Amino acid sequence: MTAFANRHIGPSSTEIKTMCATIGAPSLDALIDETVPPAILLQRDLSLPAARSEEEALADLRDIMAENKIATNHLGMGIYGTHTPAVIRRNILENPGWYTAYTPYQAEIAQGRLEALLNFQTMVCDLTGMQISNASLLDESTAAAEAMALCHDIKGGDAIFVADHVHPQTLAVLQTRAEPLGIRILVGSSENGPQESVFAALFQYPATDGSICDLERLVARTHESGALAIVATDLLALTLLKPPGECGADVIIGSSQRFGVAPGFGGPHAAFLATRDDHKRRLLPGRRVQLRITRP
Repeated sequence: MTAFANRHIGPSSTEIKTMCATIGAPSLDALIDETVPPAILLQRDLSLPAARSEEEALADLRDIMAENKIATNHLGMGIYGTHTPAVIRRNILENPGWYTAYTPYQAEIAQGRLEALLNFQTMVCDLTGMQISNASLLDESTAAAEAMALCHDIKGGDAIFVADHVHPQTLAVLQTRAEPLGIRILVGSSENGPQESVFAALFQYPATDGSICDLERLVARTHESGALAIVATDLLALTLLKPPGECGADVIIGSSQRFGVAPGFGGPHAAFLATRDDHKRRLLPGRRVQLRITRP
């Protein structure tokens, strides 16, 4: 029987000769010369240091990381340092029941993950005051782009209003996603609102600078103009603030980064998009979805 190492450390010299002969190449080096343009082909050996053990390599990496200067971020903008209590780590993140549990008849996904996703959606709905939530999206900016597409599908039109208190990274992604869709992004003061007809308006609650707007008034004014109200929010802030769903928002987006996800230079952060029950068909076009929970 062929040794395990021989089966998993690339083809042998005999196998390489057989493959080259099959495709008509005299050797592997000749094949590379024929395939890679000379302008980008390195003509010398790589300048690599001597091999080190795993312990030595980790020690060198620790020395390099020790030179980092850890700065404290006093800004908002939606990404924050986090602390995960030990009881959460022990009972959820380090509990194999969540990430290994499965049932033989559920071949496509682990049963523990299904329950975790349901818990995530339930938490989002409870905190936002909405009836339905997805699970999940890359980050808050991506969720904003999906909310824009959802509202465009519902209302039509070619313009969306984005308040100037929205996170700058969210605005940047919206502008990128809106261009191929032919949607115009109108940026302005949340107090003044749009100066022309739009299909939706996006507000940040709390704002990117941490201030809290009169969301009920902004949403009511948006509805009076015939547009849908999208609210980008922070789940942890909603443990104290009035949920946007109770303020009349149509679509609520945000990120769960505050619940222990490391900043990670911007993502991914398990974002969410929550909406009312009458919009759920728009979330899954062409599909009928039923969620049935049976309690013992």
